[in-house]
Amino acid sequence: MTRHVAVLMGGWSAEREVSLASGAACTNALKEAGFDVTAIDVQRDMGALVTRLYPKPEAVFNALHGRYGEDGCVQGLLNILGIPYTHSGLLASSLAMDKPKAKRIFEAAGIPVAKHVMVSEAEILAGDPMPRPYVIKPSNEGSSVGVHVVFEGDNEPPFANTGWPHGDQVMVEEFIGGQELTVSVMGDKPLAVTDISTERNFYDYTAKYEQGGSQHVIPAEIDDDLYDTCLELALRAHRALGCRGVSRADFRYDGERLCILEVNTQPGMTATSLIPEQAEYAGISFPELVTWMVDNARCDE
Repeated sequence: MTRHVAVLMGGWSAEREVSLASGAACTNALKEAGFDVTAIDVQRDMGALVTRLYPKPEAVFNALHGRYGEDGCVQGLLNILGIPYTHSGLLASSLAMDKPKAKRIFEAAGIPVAKHVMVSEAEILAGDPMPRPYVIKPSNEGSSVGVHVVFEGDNEPPFANTGWPHGDQVMVEEFIGGQELTVSVMGDKPLAVTDISTERNFYDYTAKYEQGGSQHVIPAEIDDDLYDTCLELALRAHRALGCRGVSRADFRYDGERLCILEVNTQPGMTATSLIPEQAEYAGISFPELVTWMVDNARCDE
């Protein structure tokens, strides 16, 4: 019997367009795998969403990115409705999305992190809150949305031309140069390490999602011990947050220090995304990947 799966995509976060692309790709892969698929562009009217989820699908494939889609909000609604869904549950999703809280969990699990402070707009404009270079990050966005790097020699105040895009406080984190390394975790197994390079100043939103914005080397051409450490720390971070399904851990390595940046519980599933690429490297096709994700969908207990 063909299984009915609803794919949630779009939404109204800053990552709406990428979510639509992820949702379209997953919809096509699920159909190829033999599922009966209903694609839903999620709007703010939750009543309309609930109506579209009846009759109940057997599972929801959550292709939403950013706030409300991967921070526990939609997960809580699906828990109430009793519809199994892909990726992490409410608590793991909300913890991973809150960068300061996630970093405290990583530290407690023995995973190295970069130094950071939480500051206000006034404190940023009053002067450097830590030695340059440093990174300004919103505390609860994904895909490098709103991230700004302040380098030596930058004379203009951050966001002077765009206006302050954040809330009351942001995270200011030391900038770690060197390599951007990422590891996908599928269930209880890290898949591979990818070395990401870009001609931009850092791996920002444009580098992540525009064709040719970045180059991926898989497997990463790094020392075997470093490679194995990346795999081990990614799995440890996945477990520490309580993640399930797939996640992706991002690291920086400057030749001496390896630090985790974050765990993404709703990784991109577009043509340029890292999870499908690493799955393919591990011998798992895109239709096989999304099928596994649906087979492992569940509600929080």
